Amino acid sequence: MSANGGFGLLIRRRRDRRIAQAMLTVTALLWLFPAWSAVHEALKVGGLHNFTSLFTDPLGGIPIWRTYLNSLLNGVVHAAVVLAVSLPAGYAFGKLRFPGREALYYGTILFLAIPGTAILVPLYHITNDLHLFNSNVGVGLPEAALTVPFGVLLMRNYADNVPDALLEAAIVDRAGHFRIFTQIFVPIAKPAAVNLTVLCFMWSLQDYLWPTVFNTDPNMTTAAQAVSTFHNALSASPVDSARYSASLVLLAIPAILLVVFGLRFITNGLTSGAVKD
Repeated sequence: MSANGGFGLLIRRRRDRRIAQAMLTVTALLWLFPAWSAVHEALKVGGLHNFTSLFTDPLGGIPIWRTYLNSLLNGVVHAAVVLAVSLPAGYAFGKLRFPGREALYYGTILFLAIPGTAILVPLYHITNDLHLFNSNVGVGLPEAALTVPFGVLLMRNYADNVPDALLEAAIVDRAGHFRIFTQIFVPIAKPAAVNLTVLCFMWSLQDYLWPTVFNTDPNMTTAAQAVSTFHNALSASPVDSARYSASLVLLAIPAILLVVFGLRFITNGLTSGAVKD
């Protein structure tokens, strides 16, 4: 490549980088504007007292910390069930050979296309028959049911990146599939497992449908539900509007922290794998 050609390529790369940076900056500002607006409204009347009062004087009789706890417990059930199913399923679909493997795998993946509202009525009756209303298990299980197909897809893709030589060496050493799964595959798949766990907690924090359907006890209100619950408990006065904005800011903090601290795991889990052949 000539010197002029190399210089022109460098200029184009710089220009493209600047254009991308400008687009990302504009997008970030658009996303940050609602957050800045909520903080501004929360501090406009009453200042920081609007935030502290949400812990000392709960809106609608619901402490805001309780909504955090309910969402956290739902996320624990959600993540535990998804991992318990997805990890062994991903290993089986990726490394075992058995009749109907691909048909069963693609049949599982097809459930990604089914919206939650399509199975709302059956899940309602199942939850009622199992007496799981107003419980974290009653909410976490439907959330897990919708996430398991994605978890299986993620773990199968990760299992495909695990070298067969590792498993063959373990088989030569007379290790069974249970030992291979627990001592080789699970440690190797840790980035994907952490990624899936973070996503489960994020989706539980954002979930509004299942807690609304399966919870009738105000003490089981989640962070996502609290947005509408707090709105209904307040008037249109400037003071109450400021407290409502403060509640929106506080309810968003757990999700923001989860993304900030979990972003590295999400990126690694989606893009990396074990050492490839």
